[in-house]
Amino acid sequence: MTEDPLTGRTPPRHEVRIGWPPRNRRELTVKVLWIGVWLVFLSSPVHDLVSGHHTTGATVAGALGLAAFVGVYLSLVFRNIGRPFSGPVVVVLLAVLGILAPVLAYTLGSAWLGLFVYLSVASGATLPLRAAYWAIPATGAVMYLVGLHSSEKEARGLVLLVVLIGFAMTGVGQLVRTTIELRKARATVAQLAANEERLRLARDLHDLLGHSLSLITLKSELAGRMLPDHPDKAAQQVADIEQVSRQALVDVREAVTGYRRPRLAAELAGTQVALTAAGVVAELPGEQDLAGVPEEAESALAWALREAVTNVVRHSGADRCAVELLHRQTLDGPVLELTVQDNGSGGNGKGPGNGLTGLTERLEKAGGTLEAGRVKHGFRLVARVPTAASADVGSGA
Repeated sequence: MTEDPLTGRTPPRHEVRIGWPPRNRRELTVKVLWIGVWLVFLSSPVHDLVSGHHTTGATVAGALGLAAFVGVYLSLVFRNIGRPFSGPVVVVLLAVLGILAPVLAYTLGSAWLGLFVYLSVASGATLPLRAAYWAIPATGAVMYLVGLHSSEKEARGLVLLVVLIGFAMTGVGQLVRTTIELRKARATVAQLAANEERLRLARDLHDLLGHSLSLITLKSELAGRMLPDHPDKAAQQVADIEQVSRQALVDVREAVTGYRRPRLAAELAGTQVALTAAGVVAELPGEQDLAGVPEEAESALAWALREAVTNVVRHSGADRCAVELLHRQTLDGPVLELTVQDNGSGGNGKGPGNGLTGLTERLEKAGGTLEAGRVKHGFRLVARVPTAASADVGSGA
């Protein structure tokens, strides 16, 4: 079964495949029958040829002209259902139909006026709307003028049919084009969703592994220094390494499955462990009331705290770090503000890394903001997210 080249999925067998090329003989048969049913208007020219009303030369010329007309028409309309011809090719093929129809109808009689129905159908199905709106009435007008030569009554009766069926085909053509555009849009949305998921995984894995591996490295160094003189303390550090490793494995699994929602209280507790292991004096806030903070906002702040502490441990060279968590009232409503400030060097000075970039995206997604940069005596990171009260105010405005 063939996949849709735009979306990459295999459509169900019962799905209507408007604008798609046939996948199998069944669909090919359906499309041929759908187009072939319109060949009923050829009954009059065929009957005229076999009736013996014309000379042998005229009959042969009429048969060849009719075969050429039908061949060009089928090629043009059938190809347009799947992979359309280019604009110049469409114009050339329509020009061939536009020449054969009046020539055959003028020379062989009113029985051939039905060819203009096919010319109108082809114009409506293949031309852009603006061009079709001119070509279809023009086809009807030419048909009427040619019909004056043989049977004005029959020509007058066919004018309305030629125009109406042509404009009906513009609707079918527009439906096909819209369907193709929708398929492309759906493929684009799917690609964007996949890219967003990859970005989420990249952020999560960076934040999770960066923090955990930094802590493991620090505790490994401590265990190595303690091992000769303090084997008991070294054993404790090794036990901590095992615990951190196990937790990192759990976190990575949860991040991959999309279920991990880090909690701020848990990250504050982990911050104490990480900073103490790095020899950094930690100043942490007391217990905070987080009942009014949306889950996504709390998760974004937890990631911010983890990223900030990881940077303090790995890059800053600081010996003191202060973490502050406050509820503030701003012009945009109440927010929860997290501040992490150290007295270190502020990193390598090469601009924001992947961690801060991903953190900015997380906070923006939660409706928050991030400020990070060097201060007089170190580096400071400030993350803000709106609380539930601000969301309610915004919805009521």
